[in-house]
Amino acid sequence: MPAAENKSGLLTLVAAPIGNLGDMTARAIETLQNADAIACEDTRVTGKLLSKLGIEKSAPLLSYREENETHMAGQLADRIAAGERIALISDAGMPAISDPGFRLVRECRSRGLAVTAAPGLTAATTALALSGLPSDGFLYVGFLPPKRAARKRFFEKYRDSEYTIVLYESCHRIGKFLDDLVDVLREERCISVGRELTKLHETVHSGPAGQVRDRVATGSQKGEFVVCIAKQDFIL
Repeated sequence: MPAAENKSGLLTLVAAPIGNLGDMTARAIETLQNADAIACEDTRVTGKLLSKLGIEKSAPLLSYREENETHMAGQLADRIAAGERIALISDAGMPAISDPGFRLVRECRSRGLAVTAAPGLTAATTALALSGLPSDGFLYVGFLPPKRAARKRFFEKYRDSEYTIVLYESCHRIGKFLDDLVDVLREERCISVGRELTKLHETVHSGPAGQVRDRVATGSQKGEFVVCIAKQDFIL
């Protein structure tokens, strides 16, 4: 049944810009304007976004984050079942993609409630598109565990992956992350590292892992990083 025909309300996943405010779609803005409530990771971040978009009188902002997601999923599903239109938005990117949202979508699906999306960018697909690495098939794994041993086990396990691997890493660990990657996959492995995507100081370095590591080390370490790892025999 199309969402418009479902009388039990609607959940809409709204993609937020990953950097450039101009990437917010007209449909996403309209969804936020017409929502009965807006569930968001950080009400302060979303409040600032709404202000920048010129949405001065918005629906109530509800905190929906990893720490309360299990509890809030049921409450929000109840409101949707009662006929409300709930918008779910992350601080950046698409809800449920390495951000809260999965549990609410699962709850709505299990109850037969309508779910749709006002889609937009994610850092993972943006980085992959900009990398120059094969994109016909890719494995997205989000953030790896912070411990070095766990990172190296992951690299060992997927050393021979037939797909490009896409990962996120923080500014605090990117140096150690790339050291471990080079140690296991070797300096010749083709990778790409993107930082501050869509923002003023966007940088993308693609090439042999040893060279990319050195470029990243001499540049700014601010912001979050997206790392793409090509399959073993790929040469840029």
